[in-house]
Amino acid sequence: GVSHRTRPGKNAFYVITFSSLPSPKAGDDNLTQEINQNLAKEAGLNITHICLPPDSSEVEIIDEILKINEDTRIHGLALQILENSLSNKVLNALTPEKDIDGVTDINLGKLVRGDAHECFVSPVARAVIELLEKSGVNLDGKKILVIGAHGSVEAALQCLFQRRGSLTMSSQWKAPQLQSKLHEAEVVVLGSPKPEEIPLAWIQPGTTVLNCSHDFLSGKVGCGSAEVHSSGLIEEDNVSLLAAALRIQNMVSSGRRWLREQQHRRWRLHCLKLQPLSPVPSDIEISRGQTPKAVDVLAKEIGLLADEIEIYGKSKAKVRLSVLERLKDQANGKYVLVAGITPTPLGEGKSTVTIGLVQALTAHLNVNSFACLRQPSQGPTFGVKGGAAGGGYAQVIPMEEFNLHLTGDIHAITAANNLLAAAIDTRILHENTQTDKALYNRLVPLVNGVREFSEIQLARLKRLGINKTDPGALTEEEMSRFARLNIDPATITWQRVLDTNDRFLRKITIGQAGTEKGYSREAQFDIAVASEIMAVLALTDSLMDMKVRLGKMVVASDKSGQPVTADDLGVTGALTVLMKDAIKPTLMQTLEGTPVFVHAGPFANIAHGNSSVLADKIALKLVGEEGFVVTEAGFGADIGMEKFFNIKCRASGLVPNVVVLVATVRALKMHGGGPSVTPGVPLKKEYTEENIQLVADGCCNLQKQIQIAQLFGVPVVVAVNVFKTDTRAEIDLVCELAKRAGAFDAVPCYHWSVGGRGSVDLAQAVREAASKRSRFQFLYDVQLPIVEKIRTIAQAVYGAKDIELSPTAQSKIDRYTEQGFGNLPICMAKTHLSLSHQPDKKGVPRDFILPISDVRASIGAGFIYPLVGTMSTMPGLPTRPCFYDIDLDTETEQVKGLF
Repeated sequence: GVSHRTRPGKNAFYVITFSSLPSPKAGDDNLTQEINQNLAKEAGLNITHICLPPDSSEVEIIDEILKINEDTRIHGLALQILENSLSNKVLNALTPEKDIDGVTDINLGKLVRGDAHECFVSPVARAVIELLEKSGVNLDGKKILVIGAHGSVEAALQCLFQRRGSLTMSSQWKAPQLQSKLHEAEVVVLGSPKPEEIPLAWIQPGTTVLNCSHDFLSGKVGCGSAEVHSSGLIEEDNVSLLAAALRIQNMVSSGRRWLREQQHRRWRLHCLKLQPLSPVPSDIEISRGQTPKAVDVLAKEIGLLADEIEIYGKSKAKVRLSVLERLKDQANGKYVLVAGITPTPLGEGKSTVTIGLVQALTAHLNVNSFACLRQPSQGPTFGVKGGAAGGGYAQVIPMEEFNLHLTGDIHAITAANNLLAAAIDTRILHENTQTDKALYNRLVPLVNGVREFSEIQLARLKRLGINKTDPGALTEEEMSRFARLNIDPATITWQRVLDTNDRFLRKITIGQAGTEKGYSREAQFDIAVASEIMAVLALTDSLMDMKVRLGKMVVASDKSGQPVTADDLGVTGALTVLMKDAIKPTLMQTLEGTPVFVHAGPFANIAHGNSSVLADKIALKLVGEEGFVVTEAGFGADIGMEKFFNIKCRASGLVPNVVVLVATVRALKMHGGGPSVTPGVPLKKEYTEENIQLVADGCCNLQKQIQIAQLFGVPVVVAVNVFKTDTRAEIDLVCELAKRAGAFDAVPCYHWSVGGRGSVDLAQAVREAASKRSRFQFLYDVQLPIVEKIRTIAQAVYGAKDIELSPTAQSKIDRYTEQGFGNLPICMAKTHLSLSHQPDKKGVPRDFILPISDVRASIGAGFIYPLVGTMSTMPGLPTRPCFYDIDLDTETEQVKGLF
């Protein structure tokens, strides 16, 4: 009864054994294990034997079985358990997919219904049938007596005999009618050892007798089998060997089925039905009117395993990165980017188009598809935007959870960012107030009589060229170099963040308490999504890569001009711990029950404004080779799309297949010379009445954005996001001019009012465009000097005549080049309301000089970002923020006011 366990391999065959057999029989049990081991080895399987204590309770047995059910490395389980432990609860705890002995009610039920090809059948019962047939026994019309069998073996034997036309009887050894039944029987199957008091003479001469009394489930071996003097005796050893082989065959079938499930298949997705209303209700009313599927059900439908998700409530779950390793040999699906023309301040519906497109692909065309979206910041949600889950009948649900907190990723970024900010100022304070020796002794303290460097301190020593590991071996000069970062406060670029629009934190003074000993400086708060840690999250491809990127983040320069990093401050490990859950994408669903990843939301001005590389990579594996992953770029194509291609695609190595360029008649009229569009102010009549000339004049912006996409060699499908005031003539004109400008296709979309059904034409156009061979190329070589990369973007993308660098910008470029950061891609921080740097210049501005006021660096994220004019990294609240409308119904706990 010693408990023993060995670690299973990738394809494991599990046996749970309760070692309570008398010692003379133990050898038989070991023989069974040996036979299984040898057969499994021949089949290329790993077999593991688990031995639990003989006094294990039913609950303990079931707990062990449930663990095995959840272990994705195990594809089959055979139970070798004492008969008195074989309750229905124990047998049916086993998942039918792993029940290779066919003992569960589900497998037995399928067998009885005639669905043997869909279930596992008892190997012992199959062995009996095969041996009889191979012995030349014709079972049709034969009278069969099964004696002493029980449970699944008895049920399986009866069912298999009956399906072969046999007349089956069953009896226990002590039954009073046993002798008369033996006289009638032409074939006798011994399901358990014959009691000594039963005379052999009861079995008629010439009767075929088959002994399968070695019960694999109980571990008991029949005795006296060889004494049955009958011309038709088939020994139990033959049954046992064949049953063991058939058990391995079931195991192989289970493994094959599992492998098939890992390969690409069309999802068996239960899509949710929509019943669109007219007029279209508010977004939150639509969201609340749909009941989402349980997220674990959705996860299973799209091929995620139970141990690959971490459930948050009923409708969202984190997805573990281990899925990438499991699916590493799976071919990627098609990669689609949704971008837009230069928008009005109201936005043109890129998120809505993204959701409508995947709803059309999956719910209406039966094509695997995934939407990958950014997580919205709480700042705009309570400020001017009110939510970013899409709109109308093309939304992510539940929209309240999407817009508020979600799974806490932004809070984790805020905590990590501010820990690093605190570390910077704290380090400056301690260096200003301590001697070299005191500082060194505190950084490497004596603990229990031992002084040791931490791992991150050893890494700093190595960077400094100090190849010592004993803290007592450093010279005074080495101790000083190690202990002092000598941060120049004037060069600190790392700011504190919070996820609330608060204009009064744009410039602050910190350190005014007396405890800070006179150390104060000017600083500021940024919105949380502007943190470089958010940009790192969006561009990383693994936990290790994220840790490396976090360590490389440059927070300031020292007094000699060298960069100071998070690694130098010793905080990298702590940042990684705070971010260990945030790195996992969050799974949600659309209104029609199709899958969505919500992950990362980098500020679209000073970062690249796209959702995470990891979400895209996982989604591309899950949809399979014929599926589609649709992701969205922030702002117009001149900013979001350009950054997606030149920054995100460089980091990920993924190649896009199609660009969907979102246009609206409203925005085109603005670019054609229409009056200004202002949030909260009713639209002028030019936007609500037909005006063909304004549309025609404004299509210059659409044509320019199509040309920008063509610079990268990616086909463009224009999606005209239709508003109820748009006329057929206006829509047709946009589609015609888009095709003339080189778009692969241009189609109107009505997903806002009817859901995915309204974007089926768009989905078909995207599928056709994606079938063409991608000719994707980057716009510039990263090895070019920083100034040349900036000039290339300004001229080729924005249409500028040239660039103009301020002295500050030139000095920063020189510093970054000298520090070795000159070969990073460029992330332009420019207004999204114009192709130029002036928001009021609509259409296609020409012959302008693009001013570069400053240049900054996100070294951990991996890009240089020039500032075109002044860019605010902390939004402010308007006179009447959205929070006036947001409230909670305290009876139902429903959120009101999001839209």
